[in-house]
Amino acid sequence: MAESALFLSAKRVAVVTGANKGIGLEICRQLASKGVMVVLTARDPKKGIEAVQSLQATASCDNVIFHQLDVADPSSIASLADFIKTRFGKLDILVNNAAVLGVKVDSNALDSLADHVPGGYINWNEVSTQAHDLAEECLKTNYYGPKSTTEAFAPLLKLSDSGRVVNVSSSSGKLKFVANNWAQTILSDADCLTEDRIDEVLNEFLKDFKEGFLNAKGWPSFLSAYTLSKAALNAYTRIVAKKYPEWMINCVCPGYVKTDMNYHRGVLSSEEGAESPVWLALLPPGEKPSGLFFSQKIVSPF
Repeated sequence: MAESALFLSAKRVAVVTGANKGIGLEICRQLASKGVMVVLTARDPKKGIEAVQSLQATASCDNVIFHQLDVADPSSIASLADFIKTRFGKLDILVNNAAVLGVKVDSNALDSLADHVPGGYINWNEVSTQAHDLAEECLKTNYYGPKSTTEAFAPLLKLSDSGRVVNVSSSSGKLKFVANNWAQTILSDADCLTEDRIDEVLNEFLKDFKEGFLNAKGWPSFLSAYTLSKAALNAYTRIVAKKYPEWMINCVCPGYVKTDMNYHRGVLSSEEGAESPVWLALLPPGEKPSGLFFSQKIVSPF
């Protein structure tokens, strides 16, 4: 059987999560244009298949295929890992892009406010509400999702001669936005960081959220769960970089991109936003930055 687990694809193979639209879709387009075999994933099969068809129609991308993936569902992750193993025998690039905002936005209030704000600046606290269940979903998708996919694909990434993991993060997750001194101390201590310590921080955050102590305990009051999820993802990136020194694993803020998540209030296009994740995914083998945070293509403090 030509496409068995014993067969290693001659092409580089990439998996992109949350890729049926926005930055994820554009990452797929740009990787495919460089000759990479891309597995475009999405929770909704219909939307994922339509996304692949749109790429094939507009960019003549014949090296993009679809596979369903819900990063919050272990069985879905396992199914995709089995597919990659059987079809390609390895994985070269994993782009963890899937994310949610973790708040409920009043789109009418947003439109009204945007019409009266000079320069388009939006105070999201005025148009959004936070809830404990949304915070849990946000952490599950934005942090535990990438963690689970990375763990599931680790055996396949080890079979690549240049394994790459790109965690699409955000400058919102910088530790300067986490005023809780205890959490900041844990997440900034690169030498002592562990996954258990990250869990400890997130569990304490959710407990304080549920009890109404966000402000009193110094947690972010603005996009609280989103900020913590990205801070945790950044910390996890440093852990995995130590665990797998043969890989190149980094987190990157693509900039303030116009996406559905921010109701297209960003300033960069999806094409511009995809450039830095794709750049990291395709760096030459001789260049080995790992365990770093990039603001677009510039190394930035955590």
